[in-house]
Amino acid sequence: MIDRQPHLIGERVELRPARAADFAALFAVAADPLIWEVHPAHDRWQEASFRQFFDAGIASGGMLIAIDRASGAVIGSSRYDLDRAEPNEVEIGWTFLARSHWGGQYNGEMKALMLAHAFRFVDRAIFVIGESNGRSRAAIERVGGRLLDRRHDATMAGRPAPHVVYAIDRPAD
Repeated sequence: MIDRQPHLIGERVELRPARAADFAALFAVAADPLIWEVHPAHDRWQEASFRQFFDAGIASGGMLIAIDRASGAVIGSSRYDLDRAEPNEVEIGWTFLARSHWGGQYNGEMKALMLAHAFRFVDRAIFVIGESNGRSRAAIERVGGRLLDRRHDATMAGRPAPHVVYAIDRPAD
């Protein structure tokens, strides 16, 4: 069984288990409406919506807080989850970053850290992404994600939100 609460340290980013006390610092990042403008949960910048997201992340047992190692600032979060994963898979998702940290280096390092950890336990990581969220789809494709013939339908921000599923498989030894 995968350890979904690791403490992972990279060159730029540190990922550590989320705690209830992290709400204010993480909401300060999430309160930027532009982070969510192409996301199916486009209202997540509002406190009530973000509170649901945050509480679900804490309850999941797999939410990680992203910290900029240079400044020590909270810059976002990500999560490991098993609910939509098949056997020998883990889902990596619910990732967001402060706009100041967009551009690939931070997200790429977060994904690399999380994938390396996951591949100690499973053979595949999946990423469930809003079908119309081109920004997130392009980001996962940049780190090697390939589109699967799997879908997930959800309701987000009061609207139907079809999702596509990408995968990254453990590299052959």
